[in-house]
Amino acid sequence: MRNKIDRLHVIKEIVTQQAIGNQDELLHLLKEQGFSLTQATLSRDLKRLKITKIPNDMGEYRYTLPSSFYTQSKRNETKTIGSNSLEFSGQLAVVKTRSGYAGGIAAEIDEHASNAILGTIAGDDTILVIPREGFNRDEITYILSSVIEKL
Repeated sequence: MRNKIDRLHVIKEIVTQQAIGNQDELLHLLKEQGFSLTQATLSRDLKRLKITKIPNDMGEYRYTLPSSFYTQSKRNETKTIGSNSLEFSGQLAVVKTRSGYAGGIAAEIDEHASNAILGTIAGDDTILVIPREGFNRDEITYILSSVIEKL
């Protein structure tokens, strides 16, 4: 049986990387990952994490973490994620990497963040990241940080 801290961490990962619309979906995903919990426990976890539902462009709702969870970003501010940098232009993101690393990192982003990232285009040391609709800069920053941190 996995503990509460692990469960809360996994809930945050699932909510930031997938469009989850209700507790049943989330409960199913948690059970697939080896957690044994009731809907009441999940409700308390969501309340503790201050997770709320927000509408997307199509009027459907998905869970999201409070904006204070994500690192605060300013327009066109360069951030450090791992040993790489990230900068936004509108909704598009550009990740700068070490020479020769962009292709491998882009492949990892495509594989592990496909619910939030529509696709990537990689050069030698630069990756263009195209987010899906409904994800803001702070969410994309957190998701990219999570994927790149695992490399």
